[in-house]
Amino acid sequence: MLIVMDRSASQEDIQRVVAAIEAHGLTPHPIPGELRTAVGVTGNKGAVDTAAFENLPGVLEIIPVSHPYKLVSREFHPSDTVVPVGGVPVGGTRTIVIAGPCAVETLEQTVTIAKAVKERGADLLRGGAFKPRTSPYSFQGLGDKGLDILAAAREETGLPVVTEVLDTASVELVASKADCLQIGARNMQNFELLKAAGRTGKPVLLKRGMSATLEEFLLAAEYVMAEGNPNVILCERGVRTFSDFTRNTLDLAIIPAVKRISHLPILVDPSHGTGKRNKVIPMSRAAIAAGADGIAVEVHHKPEEALSDGPQALTPDMFADLMKQLRPIAEAVGRSL
Repeated sequence: MLIVMDRSASQEDIQRVVAAIEAHGLTPHPIPGELRTAVGVTGNKGAVDTAAFENLPGVLEIIPVSHPYKLVSREFHPSDTVVPVGGVPVGGTRTIVIAGPCAVETLEQTVTIAKAVKERGADLLRGGAFKPRTSPYSFQGLGDKGLDILAAAREETGLPVVTEVLDTASVELVASKADCLQIGARNMQNFELLKAAGRTGKPVLLKRGMSATLEEFLLAAEYVMAEGNPNVILCERGVRTFSDFTRNTLDLAIIPAVKRISHLPILVDPSHGTGKRNKVIPMSRAAIAAGADGIAVEVHHKPEEALSDGPQALTPDMFADLMKQLRPIAEAVGRSL
């Protein structure tokens, strides 16, 4: 449920409500707003007797939350959330672009690509140090060395780093060197990993699972937020269907669906969503037109030599063309790029 405070409620009134919630063995989640504060309540196994809270000083009304997910719901948090990643706001009125190689290969390769995407307008740098691959014989990433390379690229360009974390054992290591932790599609329902990432307090970029429903997607985000971490960014990256002309089916209809029922920002990854270089730019345009808060694309200066996902990586010149094409679309839907 959601306890909405009156505009005139004092900080003492809010703390009194928080204390009452805790006294009932529940978890309070204060949500400051422009005009008033609300306090979300989680942890109940069934109906909660609202009489214990409705007569407390400063309480305006109590609203039941109907969704199985609470913290990600607009019922809990009506206004859009903006997640800061290394000083870059994700969400709001600005369209952000994450770009970089699928995998970190060498220092020279990563810094070269980082400089190229920075010069062409990227906001954040992506790159995999730990790579989950379908085949055990594919390149698995450089691990800790890859994290150090990403940190060096950040130092060189000023771009905050987004990189994937694969398991609970490496959460603290990745969190110590990255600006944002990515939870990949294969790990969307790795609940212990979600909880561990949530406990770091670092922004989490959560990718939709390959066959995940919208509810499952949002409940995965709930796991992170239930650990006290509000900094969650959703990412649509395609789902598995019968189509055989792309790697996945990019489900852009999920963007307005998420926007209607959740306050979290949502990005789109057209590189993994299509697996085809010639489809990345058109689907990026469509994503921004559909209301996405940004895109995450793969860029490689020598895609034919890439150790991972070369066929879906844009060249730096193609990335420059993408940025040029996205600007008028972002402006048309009331955003800047």
